[in-house]
Amino acid sequence: MFTLRDVKCDQNVVVKKLHGEGATKRRIMDMGITRGTPVYVRKVAPLGDPVEVTVRGYELSLRKADAQMIEVQS
Repeated sequence: MFTLRDVKCDQNVVVKKLHGEGATKRRIMDMGITRGTPVYVRKVAPLGDPVEVTVRGYELSLRKADAQMIEVQS
């Protein structure tokens, strides 16, 4: 499984599936990250937390744990 946490800087990916349950999954979906959405990884902090992405035209910072729940494909 290839997750958003595994993506390097300056790469484009597409969301394949969201893992997780309940409020956490709902929060990720409310931020605009849904299946089929293109995501551009802008920056990754030195220790991997947070990950800064561009999704649906705006910049978003995600915690490492949240990025782990987002399965992506190139």
